[in-house]
Amino acid sequence: MELPWLKYFVDAWHDRVTRARVPHAVLLAGPVGVGKRAAARWLAGETLGIGHAAFPEHPQAIPEHADLRWLRPPEDKASIGIEQVRELVGEFGLTSYEGGRKVAVIEPADTMTINAANSLLKTLEEPPGDALLILVADRVGKLPATIFSRCQRIDMAPPTEADAMAWLDRLQPGAPWAQALHAVGGAPLAAIEAVEELDTGAAMARDLNALGQGQASAVEVSARWSKMAPAFVFEWLARQLKLAIIAVSAGRESAAGLAIDDSVLRRMDTRNLFCYLDIINGLRAQPPGSYNVLLTLEGLLIDWAEGLQACTNDAPIDGINLMLAGGRQ
Repeated sequence: MELPWLKYFVDAWHDRVTRARVPHAVLLAGPVGVGKRAAARWLAGETLGIGHAAFPEHPQAIPEHADLRWLRPPEDKASIGIEQVRELVGEFGLTSYEGGRKVAVIEPADTMTINAANSLLKTLEEPPGDALLILVADRVGKLPATIFSRCQRIDMAPPTEADAMAWLDRLQPGAPWAQALHAVGGAPLAAIEAVEELDTGAAMARDLNALGQGQASAVEVSARWSKMAPAFVFEWLARQLKLAIIAVSAGRESAAGLAIDDSVLRRMDTRNLFCYLDIINGLRAQPPGSYNVLLTLEGLLIDWAEGLQACTNDAPIDGINLMLAGGRQ
C-alpha cells in the first residue's frame, strides 16, 4: 500500500531534481515506523530509473539493481562494521555497471561502529559525482556529528492520527489500531507490529495466568515461548512486572495495561516481584545466543508457577547462573 503521508517528501524530492539541487548524501531521520525505509527504497528506485510507484509503499522489496548497495548489520550482529563500509566505499569508487548513477543505502546508520563511521567520512567529504548515499537513522543522536553534518537531513514525522487511522483501517478493518497507535507514538508501520504483539501478548498473559493458577505446565509454556524472539518475550515480561508492582503497591486501577489476574498477584509480594524483574532485566542485557533460551524460560516459568516464593535478594545472581548453566555450551 502507498504511504500517502509521505507526499510532502516525494514533492520535495521532485523539486530538488527539477532545480538540479540533488544532494550527494541524504539523512532520513525520524521515529521507527513512519516510513523511512520505504522512502529510501522509493528514492533508490527513482534515482536508478527503476521506480514505478508514485509514493513509497509498504511492504515492498528492496529494488534489485547492479548499482544499488543496501547495507545492514549482519544477522548475527547488532552493528554495521568497518569492513562492510570499506567494501561499500571501494565499490563507490568504481564505474557504474549500467552507465548511470550509483546508490547506497545504510540502515540503520546509527548502528555503525565509530570505525565504520570514520571510514565513511572521506566518501562524504569527496563524494563521487554520480553517487547518492542514503542514510536511514532511527536515533539521529547516535550518529557522529562528523557524519550528521555532511548529509542533507530530511525529517520524517508520523501522519495525523486521523490519517493514520484511515490508512490502517483500510489495511485491516476492525483491528485495535487506536490502542496500537497510542503505544507507538502515532507511527503507522510500528502500529502494525504493535497489533501483532498485542495478540501475542494476550496469549502470553493467558499462559502466565494459567501457570499462576496451576492450570498449565511450565515445560509446555516455555516450549511455546522459546519459539518467539527472546527480546520480545523479556520486554513483555518486564513491562507486565512493572505494572504488577504498581498494582500490588497502589492498586490495580493505577496499572492500566496489566494483564495478570488478581488471583495470581495475591500469591506474590512486591519484594519478590522486584526480584523477578531484576532477573528479567539481567537477561535482557545479555547478548543473543549467550544462553539457552528454552531452559532459561523453563526455570523462570517454574518460579512463576510457584508464586516466586523462591525469589530472594540473591535471585539476580541466581538468574545469571541459570543462564550460564542453561546454555553457554
